[in-house]
Amino acid sequence: METAKSQFINDEEEDNLWNEYKKTRSSSLRETLIRKYMPLVKYVAGKVSVGLPKSMEFEDLVSFGNFGLIDAINKYDLDKNVKFKTYAVTRIYGSIYDEMRQLDWVPRSVRTKNREIENAISELEAKLSRPATDAEVAKHLNMTEDEYRRTLQRVSAANIVSINDPYYMGDDSEHVTIENSLESPSSLNPDIQVEKEEIRKVIIQAINELPEREKMVIVLYYHEDLTFKEIGQVLEVSESRISQLHSNANLHLRAKLTNFRKGIF
Repeated sequence: METAKSQFINDEEEDNLWNEYKKTRSSSLRETLIRKYMPLVKYVAGKVSVGLPKSMEFEDLVSFGNFGLIDAINKYDLDKNVKFKTYAVTRIYGSIYDEMRQLDWVPRSVRTKNREIENAISELEAKLSRPATDAEVAKHLNMTEDEYRRTLQRVSAANIVSINDPYYMGDDSEHVTIENSLESPSSLNPDIQVEKEEIRKVIIQAINELPEREKMVIVLYYHEDLTFKEIGQVLEVSESRISQLHSNANLHLRAKLTNFRKGIF
């Protein structure tokens, strides 16, 4: 299956262009690189826009992402043997989310409810030593399961941002997020720092412990580049249900990482 990421990169052309730019730092080549990778910004903006309120316009997301693309072009190091698109996607996501955070577009009440659910999951899973079920989380929060699912729908936008938050911060190319932990094991750098590798293992373990449908949503959305609508068609459920599953999965993953930081395994 060809993903959206792979449509606008020709390896030989890319290598030649970067080698020339590395030698000359030509402003005209820089403009060429910006134009060449602009579809990557639109691709990321399209992914981010899913589930956001209409007040957050697509063109604004593209504008935010452009800052990340330019920063990536300026800082990209060929010697690290990382494909530019891999490096740039992280920085474009980061730029968009940084701008969105500055706008503080998620209502405080939503952030508060999101933290309450995450804390409930974290407490339950530390106590149970296993993933908590929806029924258990709902009971802990004095909700019915239907109320819990409706609440997940309301906090879904906040979780679209948080799943891309870095859980490890190294140099410019050394960030670990839930999304980029879905790489195949063969793609991992054997010289990776111990802390980064441990966090990646926790994320992968947490993904593997998710209920099957939630795991599929995470993999199909972040690894196979499907939209919520397309995933809904695959799983034969509504787009809003996919949004709920995505939010629930993210909350469980973040709770797992919270417990990891506290030394609770």
